[in-house]
Amino acid sequence: MDNCIFCKIAKREIPANKIYEDEDILAFHDIHPAAPVHFLLIPKLHVDSLADIDGSHHDLLGKMLVLTPKLAKEQGCSEGFRTIINTGRVGGQEVFHLHFH
Repeated sequence: MDNCIFCKIAKREIPANKIYEDEDILAFHDIHPAAPVHFLLIPKLHVDSLADIDGSHHDLLGKMLVLTPKLAKEQGCSEGFRTIINTGRVGGQEVFHLHFH
């Protein structure tokens, strides 16, 4: 998507404070953190929201979910953490590119 801020971050057109990157996934600190540890995990593939996921995304979502606790621990969340996926406007989604908080 040409105007998607997360796509631009994934393409390195906009800088981000990255904590993880591979060929499929990017994780970076939220610029407006709502908690002492607050990072976003996004697929590099543009998917608007969790509502747009289908069977072809199975491996990607699995990879993201497995990576989440590893990154949380590396960022200092050894006692636990909360993972949020806002979906759609009614669900509180502000950036329409699938992301985990």
